[in-house]
Amino acid sequence: MNKTRLEAFSDGVIAVALTIMVLEMKAPHGDNFDALLPVLPVFFCYVLSFIMVGIYWNNHHHMLHAAQHVNGPILWANLHLLFWLTLVPFVTGWMGENHFAPHTVALYGTVLLLSAIAYYILARALIHYHGQDSDLARAIGRDFKGKISIVIYVAAIALCYVNSWIAVALYITVAIMWLVPDRRIENTLHE
Repeated sequence: MNKTRLEAFSDGVIAVALTIMVLEMKAPHGDNFDALLPVLPVFFCYVLSFIMVGIYWNNHHHMLHAAQHVNGPILWANLHLLFWLTLVPFVTGWMGENHFAPHTVALYGTVLLLSAIAYYILARALIHYHGQDSDLARAIGRDFKGKISIVIYVAAIALCYVNSWIAVALYITVAIMWLVPDRRIENTLHE
């Protein structure tokens, strides 16, 4: 099966999720900069979530670029990932509106965790289909960053009930970890 429809559909779903997040932000009442203070938590959550979804889009793009074809299980694994990514606007808004209350931070982390697991499943489905000796399998390798991200999310969810800001700091840590350019796929494809 050709992969172009999967790529186009995924791009569209991710674009809609990002659009919904920005539409959820409401303009403050008032015409001075002090009026912005109450919406800063919402804006901070939006920035964090935009970066997180952007990281998924970027890595998804690179991973599918390395793939040659897709099959039914890959389509379902991709839908699984998109399902969790489409929940990011909801948990982003809830966390921001409630100023990082522990339950909201935990649910936000749960959606990030399940997105990471879904991405891992998609990567494994692609590798299974293309073979362990494929360029894609070599590019992804042992996927240390993917596995450590899952561990950090689990820790953050547990720690949010101790202090929400510890969990948020861990979410930011994962984002920073993934913002550092990951050239595994690009380097493998250009060998």
